[in-house]
Amino acid sequence: MDLAACQARGILVTMLKIESISVGYGPNVIVQDVTLEVAPGEILALIGPNGAGKTTLIRGVSGTIPLVSGRIKVDRQDLSQLSIQQRARILAVVPQARQLGGAFSVEQAVMMGRTAFMSWLGRENESDKRAVYQALRNTNLEELSQRSIAQLSGGEQQRVLLARALAQNTPVLLLDEPTNHLDLHHQTNLLSLIKNLTRRKHLSVMMAMHDLNLVSFIADKVALLVNGRLICYGTPNEVLQEERISDAYQTRVEIISHPLYGVPIVFPNNILNPNDSGW
Repeated sequence: MDLAACQARGILVTMLKIESISVGYGPNVIVQDVTLEVAPGEILALIGPNGAGKTTLIRGVSGTIPLVSGRIKVDRQDLSQLSIQQRARILAVVPQARQLGGAFSVEQAVMMGRTAFMSWLGRENESDKRAVYQALRNTNLEELSQRSIAQLSGGEQQRVLLARALAQNTPVLLLDEPTNHLDLHHQTNLLSLIKNLTRRKHLSVMMAMHDLNLVSFIADKVALLVNGRLICYGTPNEVLQEERISDAYQTRVEIISHPLYGVPIVFPNNILNPNDSGW
């Protein structure tokens, strides 16, 4: 359902607009003059080679690092004008998988996603408990809820990070390579969950991804970054073109259309033709 249709039915929707932003660390500008838009109910996948600026862009949008220039708006609100607590009620982040503090249980870690909604005493209420329960259920973590974070695998910890973000119940969700450390079963379950929630709750989702074939199936729009610059922005069929992807990744690829779904499928040429060394 597009923005106009949602508004006609009285559904509250949130548009994320990234307007000519540049982001960096100190004097080093990594991402330069990027403009993107994520509509409600839409998944935007960020792709590009290592070092392209995907993680830096997500950190800039989330407010983890300050912008060098440009603006980020959610429903005409400039995020730079909001407090940390106000931003946390609008935007949730799933960072790259990392070792979480082992002193907490899974349930306690997910409850941290409700911090922006709690009273100054930090006490959770029934609404917080319901949000955490639903997040644990959606990420298949119910049976692990009382387990220490230190006892979890990398993939399980990644699901905890997602559950923590889902517990925030925000209209905008940012994910940085959320399928890292997950096996095929949990990859497909997690991406199906994200897609279903995006459609059902009309979320605006931006997600950095490496697997271009998963991008074809999960994303509505794709943004290709190379050396911190936006090279192309459009549908998977528009962006995932042989010459463009070969140039961006410095690896010759062949792209065919999936016979059932019509989405582009990417094959590195040197796998198909072992005698071809690539570039």
